[in-house]
Amino acid sequence: MMKQKTKIWGLASLLLGSASMTCIADDLLQDAGSWMQVVGEGSLKVVNPELEKGRIWLEGQSRFDDNWNHWYQGMVRTAVGYWLSDRATIWAGYTWLPTQNIGKSYVSQQDVWPAFRYVLPTDIGTFSFRTMFESNFIQGDDIRFRPRQMLRFMHPLEIEPRLSLITWDEFFIRVNSTKFGGQAGFDQNRAFAGLGWTFNKSFRAEAGYLNQYLDDASHTNNTMHHLIMGSLFINF
Repeated sequence: MMKQKTKIWGLASLLLGSASMTCIADDLLQDAGSWMQVVGEGSLKVVNPELEKGRIWLEGQSRFDDNWNHWYQGMVRTAVGYWLSDRATIWAGYTWLPTQNIGKSYVSQQDVWPAFRYVLPTDIGTFSFRTMFESNFIQGDDIRFRPRQMLRFMHPLEIEPRLSLITWDEFFIRVNSTKFGGQAGFDQNRAFAGLGWTFNKSFRAEAGYLNQYLDDASHTNNTMHHLIMGSLFINF
């Protein structure tokens, strides 16, 4: 039992390790804020029973920075998918990101993307792997290509199975250099640690700390956001 607990906390530390290493940067700009999201996912059989393996994904987010004093970004995401098995799903989706950073012009970014998700149950918890390849339309026809990889771990606690340890990390890379999307290379990393509560098979809530580390367009200045993140997941 002790070895299993050590493995679990070791995995959580590993997922968050990349974020903690960035703190050594001397010119790092840091602030605090919050992200809130609602995510709905379900089968298209509600539309037609023959579409049982079809999936739909609906998501909305609201994001604040500058120590909670400034709303800077929203997000609307929608996708359709196909259930390859009880573990694997493929997706094709669209994202709209209205953004108003302090001191900068308003940007209405739109993304299209394919994605693949694989869920792996184990004795110590459930791992989820999600790969997305975004085409970012930031301004005009200057398209940035940005793959992103997420690794997520969820471990129900023995004291209360409805309560789970949640940790995940997502890494972003810019494939190409663009005028508005920055130079090719590292883009950002997001690392989360928190708790989740499963109300029933249809509703789950999560809350915790999200560390977002960002490179600017020229890879010369870095920003770290310390964020409180709350999420509501709806399955249907």
